[in-house]
Amino acid sequence: MTRVARKTTSDDSEDVYSASDEQPPLSAAQAAAVAIEHLVELTSKHVQGVTRMEPTEDGWLVEIEVLEDRRIPSSADILALYEEEIDLDGNLLAYRRTQRFGRGNTDVGGNERR
Repeated sequence: MTRVARKTTSDDSEDVYSASDEQPPLSAAQAAAVAIEHLVELTSKHVQGVTRMEPTEDGWLVEIEVLEDRRIPSSADILALYEEEIDLDGNLLAYRRTQRFGRGNTDVGGNERR
């Protein structure tokens, strides 16, 4: 994983970076990719996609849908939503599974957490 530097401001109010080879903070797309990397490394689950991105004061909050349990037929698969907090450097601060549900369930928001 590539480490990214935070943007700093010089005394004359111009935006500068702390070193010439360092990058600005993570974009939403970069944060999503980093969050997926972290989740796959921690859980070995197959990612279905990113379902939510929110900037926070110190980084990003990313929600990722994963295939939790493959079943036959695939319409009986169990999916899960994981929430990750990452800082502006792409470091994982926290993650948690927030919900599990059947692939065919269209009322995900109304399900109780398991």
